[in-house]
Amino acid sequence: MPGTGAQRGGPWPPVSVWRTALVGRCPRCGKGPLFDGVLSVAPVCTVCGLDLRAHDAGDGPAVLAIFVLGALLIGSAMWLEFSAQPPLWVHAVLWPAVSVPLAVAVMRPAKAALVALQYRHRRDEMRIG
Repeated sequence: MPGTGAQRGGPWPPVSVWRTALVGRCPRCGKGPLFDGVLSVAPVCTVCGLDLRAHDAGDGPAVLAIFVLGALLIGSAMWLEFSAQPPLWVHAVLWPAVSVPLAVAVMRPAKAALVALQYRHRRDEMRIG
């Protein structure tokens, strides 16, 4: 199977993209942290030394958050408005408090999955031998 550790010329067994996305670990070794902050990818894996500076997740995670969360949150806001008719300040307090953590919760695994997919399928662009 393409992308296995033996075919990459290293001792690294293949790490699942799903596992990388859900636990936020290095796409090569599966042990080092992938993130250096909330959404910033670490420059180098602290365990295997994989150089992650050349990754390019682009706007994919943000677009996913906008489309998925946007539809869910607008639908929820409309449901709340039409069913309970709360004062405007309830919307002003509630929806930013809900949307920001959810956006991070969606973007972090999406970014990890894109970095893992790029590592698996576009290693030449990441300057990985």
